[in-house]
Amino acid sequence: MARTYECERVELDFIDRAPFRFVSTIDLAITPEQLFEVLGDATSWPQWATVITNVEWTSPEPRGVGTTRTVTMRGYIVGDEEFLAWEPFSHMAFRFNTSTSNAVSAFAEDYRVVPTAEGCHLTWVMAMKPNGLAGRLGMTIFQPVMGWLFQRFLHNLRRYTDERYGS
Repeated sequence: MARTYECERVELDFIDRAPFRFVSTIDLAITPEQLFEVLGDATSWPQWATVITNVEWTSPEPRGVGTTRTVTMRGYIVGDEEFLAWEPFSHMAFRFNTSTSNAVSAFAEDYRVVPTAEGCHLTWVMAMKPNGLAGRLGMTIFQPVMGWLFQRFLHNLRRYTDERYGS
């Protein structure tokens, strides 16, 4: 079993003040309700966020603040997440409480959904604080590539939701 590292138990304000923030946006041809159906479906995440290989909800429904899940990613990285926000059809956010990687000392994601005439607009913010000087240097060097990759995930999400809902 891999070693687990504690992450800082950040709150929602970390998303705005994190040393590294990646903001990605996309317009989707589905309703906010359909988007939350996708985000609540553990099997959908690996379809569009291709770094993710498995998602397991670890607390019972209904989902809300305090809900937990475990996410497994490529490179055998496992993160235990806790939801900081859960406002159906408009906002969800979570942080890592622990991770099998010590590359980041704090990590959180924020999803904000606004209805549009054609469906909805999603703004996704990935916020992180790398661990140590080497982590900060690496994050600085790879920041443009990471920003591109995260935006690509949202394009994958658009393709996935178009196929799933026949848009």
